[in-house]
Amino acid sequence: MDIGTGLAIFALGLAFGSFLNVCIYRLPRGLSVVHPGSSCPRCEKPIAFYDNVPVLSWLLLGGRCRTCQTPITPRYLVVELLTAAIFLACYWQFGFTLALVKYCTFGFLALGLIFTDAETMLLPDKMTVPGLVLGLIFSLVVPIDDLVSQLLPGLVSLHSGSHLSWQVVSLLDALMGAAVGSSFIYGVGAIYLRARGVQGMGFGDVKLMAMVGAFLGVRLTICTLFAASIAGSLFGLSTILAVWMKRTRRRMKRHHESAPESRRRAWASATIALRHHQMPFGVFLAGMAIIACFFGNDFLRWYWGLL
Repeated sequence: MDIGTGLAIFALGLAFGSFLNVCIYRLPRGLSVVHPGSSCPRCEKPIAFYDNVPVLSWLLLGGRCRTCQTPITPRYLVVELLTAAIFLACYWQFGFTLALVKYCTFGFLALGLIFTDAETMLLPDKMTVPGLVLGLIFSLVVPIDDLVSQLLPGLVSLHSGSHLSWQVVSLLDALMGAAVGSSFIYGVGAIYLRARGVQGMGFGDVKLMAMVGAFLGVRLTICTLFAASIAGSLFGLSTILAVWMKRTRRRMKRHHESAPESRRRAWASATIALRHHQMPFGVFLAGMAIIACFFGNDFLRWYWGLL
């Protein structure tokens, strides 16, 4: 990796991360990401250009507005650094190629959806739908050597001189990935709604997985779904255990109940609370998709080698 080019890509990632923060704040609120310029949400004073430098301005201001001293969420700093890190990781993985542009675009969109879902429980169509379209377009210039090419090994060759052959297969794989990802989430949501009587998956998750499938293809989309399911289950289990222990201690202290009785009642209370708690599953879907970009194929090769 060329150090100079790497530094330039890291700086570019910081700039895109700064814009991504604007998208995370404005898109769920139905605001334009172009106009007006950035301003403090509290005092509404426009932010000067020298206070809008990625990372550096936040550090120099101590995480506070220059005018009214309102705290600025560390999310701005974190998103800028993570975006730059993803851009640099894409350059390390794919080199200075069209694949770099493709996966930087995907990382940008996925990271924005992670933080938007975590903060607002929304996955804006203005990110997922253009992402789906871009994923399909990128499949025509950056081939997805995935499940379709394995199912039809004698029909086409991705590395032959025929550009039409690999473009057709790559687009087909992207379309199949989008269909598999979105239909799986839609099906799980429909089953959950019928079984529990409440909506467990929104259409935002369906569109998110359609975008993921268009970028990654069938194989890595399936990998993303299983990894996100495991991560989400572990998060839900750890959450209910934490709530259970906290409520057990509180019942023993406030109501002077015995330990077994406190645990029993606290468990019933914690399960009811979790049942009505919405978990931003898009965080796990998009997060595992980013990881799959870099490690998914290596993991699958290792896993199949064990069988």
